[in-house]
Amino acid sequence: MLRTNLSTRPFYNERGVHALALLVAAVVLAVTAWQVSRVVGLSRYKTELNAAIKRDRAEAEINASQAQQIRSGLDQKQLTALAGSAKEATDLILQRTFSWTELFNQIEGTLPEDVMLMGVHPDIKDGVTQVNMDVQGKSEDDIQAFWDRLEKTGRFRDSEWSNVTITEAGLHRMTMTVVYAPGARSGDKP
Repeated sequence: MLRTNLSTRPFYNERGVHALALLVAAVVLAVTAWQVSRVVGLSRYKTELNAAIKRDRAEAEINASQAQQIRSGLDQKQLTALAGSAKEATDLILQRTFSWTELFNQIEGTLPEDVMLMGVHPDIKDGVTQVNMDVQGKSEDDIQAFWDRLEKTGRFRDSEWSNVTITEAGLHRMTMTVVYAPGARSGDKP
């Protein structure tokens, strides 16, 4: 029996190699097509965005020029008077909606036995409520205890004391001015 190979080159199974090469080519072609479609889509999107930017900038310039024309046509004295009137109206609305019940509930809940409330006057300006309270107590320590209790509620801050006098009966009387924030709770910063 003859065992030599008479062919000049050995026999290879070329079908598998061709199939694998065809599969790789198909994948490369699919990825390339997908990349080209993404580039085209993103290019269109960029073009649309650039057009929108140009349109928005033109509109902003038109609005800025219109605003400048309006500002130049306004009478500053009249505008200042209008702003003052609006502020005054806002303060009146805040005074009208001021809750005396809530204020007195806070004071009643913190007032020590040895301190009397002689008078209360809220003053609302620029959205800030200041409460002036005339208080009278047996000692300054009693009044200080009242302030400490008020401050712990989180609704009162920035205490200032004035008109400190001692009555003929030996009671300490003073005016306390505090900033009052009705909606604040303990721990909040009004």
